[in-house]
Amino acid sequence: MVIAVSALIVLAIIFGPSLWVKFVMRKYSSENPEIPGTGGELAKHLIKKLSLKDVTVEVTELGDHYDPIEKEVRLLREHYESKSLTAIVIAAHEIGHAIQDQQGDKRLATRTKMIPVVNKVARFSAIIISLSPVIGIITRHPMPFSLLLLIGLSGFIARMMIHAVTLPIEFDASFSKALPILREGKYISQSNEKAASHILRAASLTYVSAALADILNLGRWIVILSRR
Repeated sequence: MVIAVSALIVLAIIFGPSLWVKFVMRKYSSENPEIPGTGGELAKHLIKKLSLKDVTVEVTELGDHYDPIEKEVRLLREHYESKSLTAIVIAAHEIGHAIQDQQGDKRLATRTKMIPVVNKVARFSAIIISLSPVIGIITRHPMPFSLLLLIGLSGFIARMMIHAVTLPIEFDASFSKALPILREGKYISQSNEKAASHILRAASLTYVSAALADILNLGRWIVILSRR
C-alpha cells in the first residue's frame, strides 16, 4: 500500500506540471470576440511597434519558441492563426524572448551557446548506453555499471543544467516582458489579466515538465543498468 501511494505521488509530481500546462493552454484556446487579431498578427505588430530588428514570425510544428540565432518567433499554427487568449499570450511570451535577445540578455546568450553542446552530449550518452550490450559482446568485457551510469548521467545532468538556466529566462519573458506589454497596450481586457497570468506561468513551467521527465528517464536507466 505504501509503495503504491509513493508511486502515485512520484507520478503526480512528475506528470502533474505537464498536465496542468496542457489544461491551462486548452482552457483558454477558444476564439475570443474581444481579441482583434491572431497570435501571428500580434507578434508581427509588436515586432514593428518595439522596433525588434531583423525579427520575423513563422509557423512551426516543433512547439512555440523563439530562435535567437535565426531571429525568428515560431508559433504553432493553432496559435499563429487563432484569436484565442492562449494564442495572443503565447505570442507575447515569445516576443518577450525576442526583446531579451535585442537587449543582450546574458542568460539567453548562455543558453543559446549551451544548447548545441548539451544536445551532442545527450545524444552521445544515449547512444553509448543503448549500445552497451553490443559493446560487451564485441569486447567480451561488459562495461562496468559505474562507467555506464557516469556516461548516462552526463547527458541528463547537461539537460538539467539547461533547464536550470532556462526557468528564470522564461519567467522574465512572461512577467517582466509579456504581461506588461499585454496590459499597457490594452491587448487584453482587465478581466482577462488573471487568465493571462495563468497562461504565462504555464508557458514558463513547460521546461519544468521537461526537467521532471528527464529525472524519470534517468531513474528508468538506473533501474535497467542495475539489473545487468
